[in-house]
Amino acid sequence: MQKLKVGLYWAASCGGCEIAVLDIDEKILDVVKYVDIEFWPVAMDTKYNDVEALPDKYFDVVFFNGGIRNDENEHMAKLLRQKSKIMVAFGSCAIHGCVIGLANYYGKDAILRRAYLEAESNNREDVEKGVMPTPKGDYLTLPVVLQCLKTLDEVVEVDYYLPGCPPPPELVAEAFEKIISGKLPPKGSVLAPEHTQCKECPRNPSPGENIPKIKEMPDIKRIWEIEDDGRCFLEQGVICMGPVTRAGCSSRCLKANHPCTGCMGPPPNIRDAGAKLISMVGSILKLSGEKELDEEAAEKIAEKIKDYIGTFYLYSYAKSFAGKRRCKR
Repeated sequence: MQKLKVGLYWAASCGGCEIAVLDIDEKILDVVKYVDIEFWPVAMDTKYNDVEALPDKYFDVVFFNGGIRNDENEHMAKLLRQKSKIMVAFGSCAIHGCVIGLANYYGKDAILRRAYLEAESNNREDVEKGVMPTPKGDYLTLPVVLQCLKTLDEVVEVDYYLPGCPPPPELVAEAFEKIISGKLPPKGSVLAPEHTQCKECPRNPSPGENIPKIKEMPDIKRIWEIEDDGRCFLEQGVICMGPVTRAGCSSRCLKANHPCTGCMGPPPNIRDAGAKLISMVGSILKLSGEKELDEEAAEKIAEKIKDYIGTFYLYSYAKSFAGKRRCKR
């Protein structure tokens, strides 16, 4: 049997997805029986010219992690799409923008100014002169930062999505098994369960239900402000993205007594997870014993959420309705 040719690429991300490939532990030995990794810049020296010289559809599969933050990322996404039969968006950054996508709230000019003119570690003379990097210099060419971070499928066609920050080893191993066996679902599928975190969560007040039946949310609190009694975090006042987040990570955060922050992305029936959870919180947020909050009380409670974007859109801002409207492409 001829081995499958696989490529892996790292665009705008933290690099955790590169390690996730190895998190499948000894199963990597089963994978390499059927797979040759022929392109992996983080582990082997490969030049642009080497990839450009390959015939189209050379790779059977390319796992592409990271968002598209600069023109180099965009060029490599298009090049690897051309050179691959199957393109997998690997991890939250490639699929939803993730933490890198939060910069879309400010835009290109603001983040460059912050990085080069306002950071205390910069050369003081350059700061005083307002020196900014230019793409073309005397000795090298720098990538051009795009106005907004784009997700992979905003640049090229994506065949499959493997979510997570990083993708859980169970799903990575399962994805390799499906690719090797040729038993892949229809193109465009997310290689993860369709139900939500709540269905598997031991804190769910209505076990097995995708959306738990929560009586009320008495207040807004941070995780360290509660005396955790094992109930649903929302019932204790702690915002948890579980009701609007796809399962597949074995509920690692929840089992470690930390609320879900949404890295697996939304299930198929939810387009904007942040907006959905804001709506849900608004419907259950009540002071104990009160039928409903008056406007003044509601505003006081809402002020306790110090960072709405980071709370409800930590992983999905670049792909959200609000993110797309604010950051014009």
